[in-house]
Amino acid sequence: MSSPINKPVKSAPAEDQVLSHSAEGTLGNDDLPVDDHDSHAAPKGWARWLYSTNHKDIGTLYLWFSFAMFLTGGAMAMVIRAELFQPGLQLVEPDFFNQMTTVHGLIMVFGAVMPAFTGLANWMIPMMIGAPDMALPRMNNLSFWILPFAFLILIGSLFTEGGGPSFGWTFYAPLSTTYGPDSTALFVFSVHIMGISSIMGAINVIVTIVNMRAPGMTWFKLPMFVWTWLITAFLLIAVMPVLAGAVTMVLTDKYFGTSFFDAAGGGDPVMFQHIFWFFGHPEVYIMILPSFGIVSAIIPAFSGKRLFGYHSMVYATCSIALLSFLVWAHHMFTTGMPVFAELFFMYCTMLIAVPTGVKVFNWVATMWRGALTFETPMLFAIAFIVLFTIGGLSGLMLAIVPADFQYHDTYFVVAHFHYVLVTGAVFSIMAAAYYWLPKWTGHMYDHKLSLWHFWTSVISVNVLFFPMHFLGLAGMPRRIPDYAIQFADVNQVVSIGGFAFGLSQLIFLWLAIKCVRGGEPAPSKPWDRAEGLEWTVPSPAPHHTFTHPPKVD
Repeated sequence: MSSPINKPVKSAPAEDQVLSHSAEGTLGNDDLPVDDHDSHAAPKGWARWLYSTNHKDIGTLYLWFSFAMFLTGGAMAMVIRAELFQPGLQLVEPDFFNQMTTVHGLIMVFGAVMPAFTGLANWMIPMMIGAPDMALPRMNNLSFWILPFAFLILIGSLFTEGGGPSFGWTFYAPLSTTYGPDSTALFVFSVHIMGISSIMGAINVIVTIVNMRAPGMTWFKLPMFVWTWLITAFLLIAVMPVLAGAVTMVLTDKYFGTSFFDAAGGGDPVMFQHIFWFFGHPEVYIMILPSFGIVSAIIPAFSGKRLFGYHSMVYATCSIALLSFLVWAHHMFTTGMPVFAELFFMYCTMLIAVPTGVKVFNWVATMWRGALTFETPMLFAIAFIVLFTIGGLSGLMLAIVPADFQYHDTYFVVAHFHYVLVTGAVFSIMAAAYYWLPKWTGHMYDHKLSLWHFWTSVISVNVLFFPMHFLGLAGMPRRIPDYAIQFADVNQVVSIGGFAFGLSQLIFLWLAIKCVRGGEPAPSKPWDRAEGLEWTVPSPAPHHTFTHPPKVD
């Protein structure tokens, strides 16, 4: 039998080639040169995940990685709370305790919350705007696969001689320079990789939203989740280089003899705080703006109404992003700023409450007189609104300069921060997972198990963090492995709440695995009143969606 390579083949018109695929001709199918890109088998097993440029695969990788980091950081939090169960040194050395607080903070911020939102963006933004994929799929793959190496380096630093970073997740100089451990270089390298990943992800989101919207998808038809992520992406590009500059100066101060933050060489350690918090405060909004988008999708779906005040929500999000660059020094009231600077930062901080309040009132107005159904995503969204508002109000207390002199560096700050990031960011991620899980897996999750997860989480998280306000008001400083006897009873309650909250997340792990493996088949629109292009595709969402762009009316 002669090979088709040796046989001269007459080039045929496209129509003839198509016909020859469906009918027997003088030339068999094997003899025709065919350009069929989809005929090859998709990679299976680990190769599928390693090489994939599909936005759904990469979104799934981000979400599972984020959950793994959430459990890792949570295990470190368990060490912290076990040590603080009673006064006196119980389980670990003070230096190891400091390593746990440092790495716990870094993992939760950079490894759990941010990758979770990036995973949600990868999965949902192309489907919400009618795009076939992210604009830069290979960069998308790279932005994920460098992340595991960053965290291997960070966690590996704990096993070096002298231990891991023990200077707090804010790595203030001179704690991270003059007094930093030898593993500081590993920490710096790890942060650089995380920053590169975040910037690549942000560029991808911006290019996708700007260039790949479906015909008719004008700016003010974008879902709020897309708007909040677009603004978040610009924040990331603006502040991640600032973080890179800060850690690079820490590196050169420690290893190369510079003195950016060393007063003995003409430097200023307070300058580090200015640089860090210029990154750090927009970073807080990077971790909360996508939450606002998620809640703005869920509340209307389970209220049977359109989102109240859509335009004001967009403008409020932009206002929050701009104001976030003007408030960084509220973390530094005790460093000795002039009074006019303290007043400026105090008023700017209070001003952020206005656009944030607009959002909260709009969500409440959306629910007002709506036909509410209390599915698990809605329960988490309502818990988010109530508990995030508590975190916001305690933030206003911290914005008042004379009050902050009392609260600064106490457990009141720990309570505030965790009400914003756990009952805020993490609860919104849980709400999003329950809302979109049927679309991702094609199965409905176990409703009873999801209610167990919600109620155990919402009760235990308040037992964990609310008493911390009283510890802070009573003067208990944070980041210490030992404390005075009068704080013992409240610390025991806090630790019990912490263990309960940690264990309750295992319910979610079991529920997610169970949902992926099987269950009741999910319709393309499992929530009757949900709106958006993502609900027009089958469940589970096919590997390729919107190969022909949908038209938006």
